[in-house]
Amino acid sequence: MSTEKAGAQRAPVFRNALDVCKDDGLKARPVRAQELCCALLSGRGEASGEALACELIRVYQTMKPAQRVAFFEMLARDFAPDPRRVSQAAKDYFEKPCHETFFKLWSTVEPPRQELFRRINVAPGGTQALIDLRADLINLLSQRPHLAEVDFDLKHLFASWFNRGFLRLERIDWRTPAEILEKLIRYEAVHEINGWTDLRRRLAEDRRCFAFFHPALPGEPLIFVEVALTRGVARTLQPLLDPEAPILPSEQADTAIFYSISNCLAGLRGISFGSFLIKQVMAELKAELRGVRHYLTLSPLPGFAAALRERADPHGFTHRRLLRLLSDYASQIRHRTGMRNVVEGFDRLLADPLANKRVLAAPLARLALAYLTQVKRDGQIADPVASFHLANGARLERINPFANTKLYGLQSSFGLMVNYRYVSSELEQNHEAFVTEGVIALSPWLEREYRKIAMMWGGDENLSSLARVKL
Repeated sequence: MSTEKAGAQRAPVFRNALDVCKDDGLKARPVRAQELCCALLSGRGEASGEALACELIRVYQTMKPAQRVAFFEMLARDFAPDPRRVSQAAKDYFEKPCHETFFKLWSTVEPPRQELFRRINVAPGGTQALIDLRADLINLLSQRPHLAEVDFDLKHLFASWFNRGFLRLERIDWRTPAEILEKLIRYEAVHEINGWTDLRRRLAEDRRCFAFFHPALPGEPLIFVEVALTRGVARTLQPLLDPEAPILPSEQADTAIFYSISNCLAGLRGISFGSFLIKQVMAELKAELRGVRHYLTLSPLPGFAAALRERADPHGFTHRRLLRLLSDYASQIRHRTGMRNVVEGFDRLLADPLANKRVLAAPLARLALAYLTQVKRDGQIADPVASFHLANGARLERINPFANTKLYGLQSSFGLMVNYRYVSSELEQNHEAFVTEGVIALSPWLEREYRKIAMMWGGDENLSSLARVKL
């Protein structure tokens, strides 16, 4: 049965499909939304379909939070595949595998709400409305995990509608329209932009900013990356964000530092743009600046502090593991704190990391490398930023203690930041090794420290994992 027929079975009878657009002021909004959904799926006229979609968007936008919950529950309940029909179609295909039974199974398995979302998308502003709708839905998933099936349908469609072939890369500079520049200030998610003076410095001659745009969302950046052109590798954040920092002539730069990537729309969470963005920006910079030969990030470790404090996790920083990892620094910690227990002394120093940074720098760097290579969540490395760059083909280049001493940097990672290096000739090999075998590409100067950490982390049973890390 087609999605049109599925929708028609649920639709009330109307003399004219447009009658359902008339608000009599009596129906509860979720009920009206359900009627509109059914009419939109059962209708065939292009003009009436657009009108229904516009009205459905309007009704949803006027709903209160509790009514939106009811709307999502209705989508999950009433616009899901029919289990009996799916079972019968699967049986028919199993008994007679051919094009006819395959296409029947295909059309039966697809939830009618996917076609509903496609029809909503034809309305003016429909794409933005669906993105906003998914942003609301994402906020409900922790309390209503069964709504994940609705989110899956939206994410599935967005993955097609926002694939790389539809995206347009644009450089953002001081001549870019003010409405887009204002959105950069608002959407910056890594290092806050403090007004127009700060933004102007980030768009100066030794800076670059690029964003992806989509034709259905004119003037709305989907994701943007900020790049600093430097001489040598930047290992601290402050010079990159200082509005008063001297401007380096771009022809003198030999390194490009990707220091901030911000996704702009919450409703597109989980739709991958960043990997395409970095690689295309690298190509743009290579064409423009022949002197730039090195491409690295200066990236945060957003979950490091929380992971280090979580001692009860048997897969994380247990007390016994910390004793082993801190053993080389025990005398300095004891001398600084006067405490015999090294782990307790270390925790005391972490209470004021800036005041104790000379003692903390080396042990924190070791623990950060352990966090990046050893701490797992669901079988994958725990740090989302590391996972992104390693899956993108970068290598773990260097760990920089106290590279970000702003409050948010100290709270999330005790000030540590990481350089990931992008080498064009290594990207494909590193990507394949990481996503298929979990192999982490490391720079030569992290090799020895990594081997020591691996033995301290798991003892003899962890020695076999050493061969799995590309050094």
